[in-house]
Amino acid sequence: ADGAERLMNGQRFDALIFPRQWARGMFLELPETDRISVILAQLSAFPACGSLWLEVVDTNDGKELSNFCKKFEAPLRKALMQAGKLVDDPRKPRLLLTFKSGREVFLGLADADNSAMWPMGIPRLKFPREAPSRSTLKLEEAWHHFIPRDQWDERLSGDMTGVDLGAAPGGWTYQLVRRGMLVTAIDNGPMAESLMDTGLVQHLMADGFTYKPRHPVDWMVCDIVEKPARNAALLETWLGEGLCREAVVNLKLPMKQRYAEVRRLLDRIEEGFQARGVRVSIGCKQLYHDREEVTCHLRRLDVAKAARK
Repeated sequence: ADGAERLMNGQRFDALIFPRQWARGMFLELPETDRISVILAQLSAFPACGSLWLEVVDTNDGKELSNFCKKFEAPLRKALMQAGKLVDDPRKPRLLLTFKSGREVFLGLADADNSAMWPMGIPRLKFPREAPSRSTLKLEEAWHHFIPRDQWDERLSGDMTGVDLGAAPGGWTYQLVRRGMLVTAIDNGPMAESLMDTGLVQHLMADGFTYKPRHPVDWMVCDIVEKPARNAALLETWLGEGLCREAVVNLKLPMKQRYAEVRRLLDRIEEGFQARGVRVSIGCKQLYHDREEVTCHLRRLDVAKAARK
């Protein structure tokens, strides 16, 4: 575990692209009965922890274990508190129990501020009934992942402007409108009438890869299904030319060598901005609501807030 601890201390979890969760520890076989005593004995060498998460593998078999975990958590939590292994202190590490089956569990530790934001890396987001498509959850999750919650009022404020490339029917536009932004939706397809009725959306039937706004905007978002290099080029153009301050763009993954391709594109993007002399922060994550794609978030660090036109 020493090597795992050094690795985790030297790496930010939120900078990793594909992992949904991590922890350092070991697997433990459990008996059919009195599992808690066996777990407590193994935890004797563990430090006291500030929180407890019970997780399962995100498979069909894992989902069947969810009910077991719900019933098991309360007595386990009580026993851990009585043994002094679980205390009310957010500065202490999180205890993660990942059940592979009712007879096998991974006992792990992770720093609460350097691991997944949610158990199993699954955000508890509710699909809004008025949203035109379920893709809306991808953008909402991206904001949770890339933007600290205490900065939402500043960086996602209602006096901002945004552009949604490949917008129809409006799943991502919905999230911008929900924050009160004026949105230009670019797509040759129809937009949901409910969004157009808000008066906050201008729909332009144009090509998302060639459209450029007359005035800089605060946000550009794009979920166009296209080769990842083309979507990556949009990031270079929009932020490099100062067309927006922040952007969220999805990159569709190839069938093979996915990490290598994503890494190549991110390196190219970073080199492009360095050549322009433009300072940006770059984040990339395969979010829970992503499927065959990753989500990139870029923010210019040297551009003032756009004026609302």
